[in-house]
Amino acid sequence: MKAFSCHLQFEFFTGLRNRGLLMMYYLMPLGFYALMGTVMSELNPFFRDMAIPSMVTFAILTGTIMGLPTPLVEGREKGVFRNYRVHGVPAVNIMVIPALTAGMHLALVALIITFSAPLLFSAPLPINWFLFWVGAFSFLVAGSGLGVLIGVVASNSRIALLLAQLVYIPAMLMGGLMVPVEQLPAFLGGISRLFPTTYAMEAMRAWGWGEPALGLWPVGSILVLISGGILAYILGGYLFSWDQNNGTRRAPSYLAFLVLVPYILGAVLL
Repeated sequence: MKAFSCHLQFEFFTGLRNRGLLMMYYLMPLGFYALMGTVMSELNPFFRDMAIPSMVTFAILTGTIMGLPTPLVEGREKGVFRNYRVHGVPAVNIMVIPALTAGMHLALVALIITFSAPLLFSAPLPINWFLFWVGAFSFLVAGSGLGVLIGVVASNSRIALLLAQLVYIPAMLMGGLMVPVEQLPAFLGGISRLFPTTYAMEAMRAWGWGEPALGLWPVGSILVLISGGILAYILGGYLFSWDQNNGTRRAPSYLAFLVLVPYILGAVLL
């Protein structure tokens, strides 16, 4: 436990010194939040009603999908994981500790957004704080799981960036952050249910602000997010490789697509 806490502390402060992680955890989410709050609150006053859940979701999406994979890939490329293996560091620590540190950074960003939005942009606060944070935490589990899985299966940093963008861009555009899902065409609305942001926005808006559910059962949305995150971690552990040559990988990387199963079931059943 002492080794785990020391490793966690090291990773946390490394994130503050790493310019790339600092950009993904703090500068990009807060900069985009300031820009969107200023512009959208003037162009579309209804944006204020969804400013907090959408910007909290955006911060978690950016930090986990765009921030988490790179350190995992770089650690494998530079031989850091081989050193960890020699010194008895379990593979689960390598995956879980970056996710925990990312969660700590992103929780701070979420607090900044939540308590500054009413002052800066007249955004309403949640009427049920506990359920709002349940939704945010569930999305953090799902997003961090996907970020870890991308970092595990990507063969290099460029592939990791490509895979992250394949998730990040459509999840941001079709997941209810910029435009409510109910305003999307029916076809795109169906596709949006394959991304965790849709379930996160549904849960936070329906529970935190008491808005009517839009066809996605809020409890079901939480279950999809949690199950998707857990499955991603399980697949990441199964496909984890200590070495850049991937000589110890147990199964082909395409098994990572199984992470879509909870979201496909959510799209069909909810």
